[in-house]
Amino acid sequence: MAKGNSTRVTEFIFGGFAVCREIEIILFLLILAVYTLTLVGNFGMISLIQLDSRLHTPMYFFLSNLAFVDLCYSSTIAPKFLETLLTQRRSISFHACATQLGFFLTFVISELFLLAVMAYDRYVAICNPLLYVVVMTPKVCMQLVMGPYLFSFSVALLHTIVTFQLTYCGPNIINHFYCDDIPLMALACSDTRIKEILLFIAAGFNIVCSLTTVLISYFYIVTAILRIQSTEGRCKAFSTCASHLTAVTIFYGTLTFMYLQPKSSHSLDTDKMASVFYTIVIPMLNPMIYSLRNQEVKNALRSAIGKCHPQSIKNSKN
Repeated sequence: MAKGNSTRVTEFIFGGFAVCREIEIILFLLILAVYTLTLVGNFGMISLIQLDSRLHTPMYFFLSNLAFVDLCYSSTIAPKFLETLLTQRRSISFHACATQLGFFLTFVISELFLLAVMAYDRYVAICNPLLYVVVMTPKVCMQLVMGPYLFSFSVALLHTIVTFQLTYCGPNIINHFYCDDIPLMALACSDTRIKEILLFIAAGFNIVCSLTTVLISYFYIVTAILRIQSTEGRCKAFSTCASHLTAVTIFYGTLTFMYLQPKSSHSLDTDKMASVFYTIVIPMLNPMIYSLRNQEVKNALRSAIGKCHPQSIKNSKN
């Protein structure tokens, strides 16, 4: 990072939401509740998958990694946001801002490609069930997870370096509640055209490539399901994909709205509301989506509760 940058601007100030103190307190309580549910839900999902041998399959291996990514990228944003709302200390150091941006981009890009990997896993399971065990070996599963992590880290590192090589010499108030590329570029004194092009290319490539993988996978999945003769078989096949499709629709829809629109169409106030949704709300929703719509997860959860409180389970059955 440029030394000149840190001598001109040593910290940034979050603009946050232009609301009164009473609204900030209400927002703090809401975000705290959502973040707590995010921690409990995602950590619980990871623990459940690790503890129940019936969930030691590729699908749940990928799901546990998705829960880990949700946990991490929500934790990159929410604690600082909560501190800002509670204490009204809105400053963040230059290097802490760069760190937050780097981790945030790493985990968001990881989530994009993990969702694509999960779609491919469902394609193999439904379209080639006899070859599933041969294709989705532990080694292949590990490679399909490590690939997104390494790629996302590389892309995030590049964008963080480029963003913080820009010259920041004037206003240092970020019109957002965390360090993100677009509001940071608005503060730069130097030419941001190269950064804007890189951002649009990277966002376009990541979203289009991962979404194309999802769409192609589901084209073949739907085609295979429609060839199933029995209604029960079709319903069972669709049910294995319903949770993933719900998560994909919510996540990709929000990111496309955020990053694949021209600069002239951007409203930072609208972006802030969308950002609350995909940085804090979606990580809470994912474990709920996968647990409420997945019978195997519900059975494993029931079994885990039964081991801790056997009498309560017995009473509920009676």
